[in-house]
Amino acid sequence: MNNTAAAPAPEAKTIRDPKAVKVKRALLSVSDKAGLVEFAKELMAHGVEILSTGGTAKAMKDAGIDVKDVSEHTGFPEMMDGRVKTLHPTVHGGILSRRDNDNHVQAQADHNIGDIDLVVVNLYPFVETVAKDADYDTCIENIDIGGPAMLRSAAKNHEFVTVVTDPQDYQAVLDDMKAHDGATTYKLRQQLAANAYAATATYDSNISSWFSKQIDADDYPRRTSISGTLKQTLRYGENPHQSAALYMVDGSSRPGAASATQIQGKELSYNNINDTDAAYELVAEFDEPAVAIIKHANPCGVAIGNTILQAYEEAFKCDTVSAFGGIIAMNRTLTADSAKRIIDTFSEVIIAPDVEAAALDVLKDKKNVRVLTTGGMPDIHDRRRMITRVAGGLLVQDNDFGVITRDDLKVVTEREPTEDEYRDMLFAFKVGKHVKSNAIVYARDHATVGIGAGQMNRRDSSRIAAMKMKEMDGAPARYDHLVVASDAFFPFADGLIAAAEAGVTAVIQPGGSIRDEEVIKAADERGLAMVYTGMRHFKH
Repeated sequence: MNNTAAAPAPEAKTIRDPKAVKVKRALLSVSDKAGLVEFAKELMAHGVEILSTGGTAKAMKDAGIDVKDVSEHTGFPEMMDGRVKTLHPTVHGGILSRRDNDNHVQAQADHNIGDIDLVVVNLYPFVETVAKDADYDTCIENIDIGGPAMLRSAAKNHEFVTVVTDPQDYQAVLDDMKAHDGATTYKLRQQLAANAYAATATYDSNISSWFSKQIDADDYPRRTSISGTLKQTLRYGENPHQSAALYMVDGSSRPGAASATQIQGKELSYNNINDTDAAYELVAEFDEPAVAIIKHANPCGVAIGNTILQAYEEAFKCDTVSAFGGIIAMNRTLTADSAKRIIDTFSEVIIAPDVEAAALDVLKDKKNVRVLTTGGMPDIHDRRRMITRVAGGLLVQDNDFGVITRDDLKVVTEREPTEDEYRDMLFAFKVGKHVKSNAIVYARDHATVGIGAGQMNRRDSSRIAAMKMKEMDGAPARYDHLVVASDAFFPFADGLIAAAEAGVTAVIQPGGSIRDEEVIKAADERGLAMVYTGMRHFKH
């Protein structure tokens, strides 16, 4: 045994940042006044002189904070309804001056320009104004000019100036000042400068997107940009060696997996969010109570019914094996009776517009199951732009907003479908829109009974869907009717023949193949009814 006493740990040493800059004067001009008064009081405690404008100055003065108006600092009044107030050499010279450059310092002395060491600006609420369906002129007036100019000036001169764009960063600035005798460190100023440029880029991106819609909603502008706000970093991406994060698209109000509120369960993964989004978009297709069970972004069971419980029971029957560990989406409130049935099989995620309190009581023992509520359903008619990244570029297209109704169908066979077949063909074609190509969907009585997804040829998709159907239902030939939907035309008759051999009585497909007559003939020879939609639904 070693009885030697351990040597005392050395005292921690504070490392002084040689680039730390003391904050003596700050300019605060914010739209979001959360935490403003508290922040300003802390700055006063450090002896910081505070400059401000308009409503920001009033809020601080009303709280007893000593504030100097920018117009007094510049000797120049605000004008043009506030459009011109901080766009002045005294402001930008005080922000942009390099303190280690003799020419800059002399110019300041010659023109009586004092340093501004801290710029706190968040911008006019342009996105929020657009979201309120404000008129054109109101949106224009909510485009900030002076704010972005000050942010960019301060960010450029971050070697000497601290810039803050978000109330979330107030505490970091105060902590830094407290630890460094009223000064901020270079590392923090760099981080905040990066935030500032991201904020102005996002702001301009949102304005550009709005403007392009005002000019021509169907036009693709010469330049485009994407803006979003970080909602959360994720444990990893599709695989553990990939990093990932979820960003919210600025200005979007579409209910779905990204914007949902998580009521319980483990942290959502990248794959959870991707699959849940696919599931929720699918059930939005239906006016009736609908349930979709998704695995790897493809449905393994979909049904509509009089109730969510009935829809779930029928969706589950389609593929009970794949449903294990699946994502469950519904377009109605989750009820207690549905929750009791759902927890019989392990599920990763349940998403619904709302959840009954009694249903939460049922689910609380399944602590790992992620339960999400959205507060509403996405509008399937909403026109949006979808973006896919490719090497060196972006693929941009409209979302698949196409909807087929009974009136759109063209009967091309000798036999016309029955009412039951019409009903189920329209149902199956809606489901097929959300199945990876090549997509084949077998359905009966408002429920899928077999799904073939993502194969390199349509015949294999048909055979896989038929195999799934046989595994679950045994002998489908007993059905008085059974329909199949194809997301695109049958290039050869073999895919249709495979469906006929599985017991299909009616077919819905876009049509348009050079061998359409051959496929129609094969359908007539087997007594099938077939309709064309004139619209395909490839999904990659």
